[in-house]
Amino acid sequence: MSLHEHIEALRQLSDTELSERRTEALEVFSALRNGLNDGTVRAAEQLAGIASGWKVNTWVKHGILLGFRLGTLEMIPSAEPWSFADKQTVPARKFSLSDNVRIVPGGTTIRDGAFLAPGVIVMPPAYINIGAYVGKGTLVDSHALVGSCAQIGERVHLSAAAQIGGVLEPAGALPVIIEDDVLIGGNCGVYEGCIVSSRAVLGSGVILTGSTPIYDLVHSTVIKRASPDEPLIVPAGAVIVAGSRSLAGRSAFSDEHGLSLYAPIIIKYRDEKTDARTALEGALR
Repeated sequence: MSLHEHIEALRQLSDTELSERRTEALEVFSALRNGLNDGTVRAAEQLAGIASGWKVNTWVKHGILLGFRLGTLEMIPSAEPWSFADKQTVPARKFSLSDNVRIVPGGTTIRDGAFLAPGVIVMPPAYINIGAYVGKGTLVDSHALVGSCAQIGERVHLSAAAQIGGVLEPAGALPVIIEDDVLIGGNCGVYEGCIVSSRAVLGSGVILTGSTPIYDLVHSTVIKRASPDEPLIVPAGAVIVAGSRSLAGRSAFSDEHGLSLYAPIIIKYRDEKTDARTALEGALR
């Protein structure tokens, strides 16, 4: 029986049945974590022929949820005055020099079951959750979050306080995906299964959810997801800034108070000048 099939069979069991097969289930979950750690198992993967370009591996999220279901709350050893408790099935991951990952001291936690490729740099404090995938040469800056099952490409810069949302429920939902060579500016947030295509740039403070329309000034179009079950896809090379759109004429109240709504705006597409301003400094590596 494959790992996929084993997880799907175990998740169907009642709590009593699962308890009777606890040792077996823990071994299966351990195998899943190991696969996530080395990148051979992923919550989503690129696949030709799909509109979004990405396929969700629902069984992986089923397996992670199984691990939480199996877990019991335990105290985690720590120096005084700190105290922590978590499910014993989802511990923090330990790294060695052979992983070739820089984790700068200062409060970062990476859960076991998250893949970090060689050349990744994590500045403190940051948090990377189970099921996440972080590609080669990516920089995860201070106070940044990479949520559960988020997929981060190569040479991405997640700037300070960037928030990449996680997704375990519903299990079939697409996780947030940041493709190669993307710059996510400071205090940005990307949630609800958005896909930020390669070489895009999100300026500081841009917030994207699945239901957020993007206003493309270059092509005079509004970009929306195709359906409630589809992701919002940021075009490749788009440079987005945080803007607003007027509510003038919506109501007497909005007119009286000059109200407007937040709106992400594509002001240009990436060019040589943008590349120069967003290049990661090689000396820091």
